[in-house]
Amino acid sequence: MTPLCLLLALAAAPHGAKSLADGQKALVDFRPEEAMQLLEKAKTEGPYGYADHAKLYEQLGIAYAYLDLTDKAAEAFDTLLLIDPTWAISYTLSPKVTFVFEQARNRAQSRPPPTLQVSWRHDLKITEEVPVDLEVIEDPRHFLRRVELHYRLKSSPAYEMIRIDLLPPGGRTTATIPPLGAASATRASIELYMTALDDAGNAVLQWGTSGRPREIPLDFDPPTPWYGRWWVWVAVGGAIAAGATATAIAVTREPASTVPGTFEVGR
Repeated sequence: MTPLCLLLALAAAPHGAKSLADGQKALVDFRPEEAMQLLEKAKTEGPYGYADHAKLYEQLGIAYAYLDLTDKAAEAFDTLLLIDPTWAISYTLSPKVTFVFEQARNRAQSRPPPTLQVSWRHDLKITEEVPVDLEVIEDPRHFLRRVELHYRLKSSPAYEMIRIDLLPPGGRTTATIPPLGAASATRASIELYMTALDDAGNAVLQWGTSGRPREIPLDFDPPTPWYGRWWVWVAVGGAIAAGATATAIAVTREPASTVPGTFEVGR
């Protein structure tokens, strides 16, 4: 990597990435006390993306378990499994670690995971705004605070983003995606993915990714041809009605073939 590329990579990395990397290395070298100090420092830094945030708590749990700080290890693993309930650790680690992790996983399986409900209407048009409703269903640790919603018209080169605060469980908020296909002449779809963040801006829940987004199909109503427009037929109908009226008037002005009247026969 060139010096310039290295500088750019460091600038783009989370502030605590170095402490996290150093802590991981200390664990690999089996220096758990140094690892704990580095990882606790990393915990106060950040913010972290989804994978790094989960990795931080995995490494903290391992360091605490090696140092026989069982309660702290259990808490770190609990947080890890709230961020990613599917996380697994290496079976080659010490039983001091795997035992505490298995206990944490058993607890995690008995509680609902953090859940964010995402919904939208099914009659959306490509020329319209797209309202996406967000509702927190479960939040055991109360860390679902806001969402970054990334969206683009399918096959567009780049995503745009909306940031929106979440309401506590039971409340619903709406992120509105502006019309993306005002000039489109076909059906299309919006690709989107979403990251939920805690108060510190760390990613705590992921819904789709930039490489594997979710899709919202958008319908397209072709323009009505001129002969199908209502005002054309109103005008034509008006002309026909006017012609019928004129004909009726003309007919009634012609002399009738019979003249109504009453005749009396004389006696």
